[in-house]
Amino acid sequence: MSFILKLTRYKYSLRFSLLITLIFGLFYFISNSIFKNTFILSDFILEYFIILLSLFVIFFFIIQWNIERIVKKDIIRLIKEISKDTDLNNNISNLNLDAATIDLIKLIQARTTEINVLKDQDTYRKEFLGNVSHELKTPLFTIQGYILTLLDGALKDKSVRDKYLKRAAKGVDRLINIVLDLDLITQFESGIKIVDKKKFDIVELVQNVFDLIEIESEKSNISLIYDKNYSKPIYVFADEERILQVLTNLLVNSLKYGIDGGRTEVSLVRNDDKVLIRVSDDGIGISKEHIPRLFERFYRVDATRSRKKGGSGLGLSIVKHIIEAHSENISVESEYGKGTTFSFTLEYFKS
Repeated sequence: MSFILKLTRYKYSLRFSLLITLIFGLFYFISNSIFKNTFILSDFILEYFIILLSLFVIFFFIIQWNIERIVKKDIIRLIKEISKDTDLNNNISNLNLDAATIDLIKLIQARTTEINVLKDQDTYRKEFLGNVSHELKTPLFTIQGYILTLLDGALKDKSVRDKYLKRAAKGVDRLINIVLDLDLITQFESGIKIVDKKKFDIVELVQNVFDLIEIESEKSNISLIYDKNYSKPIYVFADEERILQVLTNLLVNSLKYGIDGGRTEVSLVRNDDKVLIRVSDDGIGISKEHIPRLFERFYRVDATRSRKKGGSGLGLSIVKHIIEAHSENISVESEYGKGTTFSFTLEYFKS
């Protein structure tokens, strides 16, 4: 503790001690000058100084001791009210003022963090409930509209009936997808869902995804390519089914938000015991303010356009949960109007 901090800590004791000492010294000087028959100034100054110094030291320690006792008592009371730690509450009385103050500061910081987290969680809960209700409400109202129309008389018209039933079936499928995706996320978050790791060739898996969404890529007029020719297999140790889901989500997203005549490129880079998978496109890109919330459930950069493109709004959230279940990380880099790159790592399988 620096000299300035020490003075700050003892400033009230110093002030009161000095004031009391000066008052006492003044009375002592007046009484001596009035009642003493012989008054020698040089002897009196030496005696006066010693007495004042002694009194100052005594008053200082008495006042400081009382201040620390009162402050410590209040600090202990606050700690006992705030702290949930039984051992700390039992041992707090044995701490000195400095230790008690440090513990109080730590507790206040911890409680402040908890309060901020709770506020964030409450905000997230409200947004999540609003998003869930909106996502479920849209297909439900669509289904209800078609069914009510059929019940009102359109059921007899075969062409209208078949068309409306197909549209209602699409709404049901969307509801099922939302519920299944939510259930999957809940399982990952609660630890019920675990990944089944095994050896597989990531090059072959990427090619399988290319083949699966080839028709959609042709409709979107977007090319699916590798950054280079991978003539040899690259083996990773992960859950093949879940990584298939991750790659499908990322590649389908790149097609949804790509540009006509654009391309989506996949690169595979081995770094020691990891394999870095990058999915890059030259699509519309994402503004910087949206990137921190990109993996939240139901978060949409452009809500209107996203719903027109279909999907549950949970794809990227599922992707993040799957990668984190592998104890790996996923990141995103994007610039609006220039494209987006998603990167994640997997464990390299050493034969």
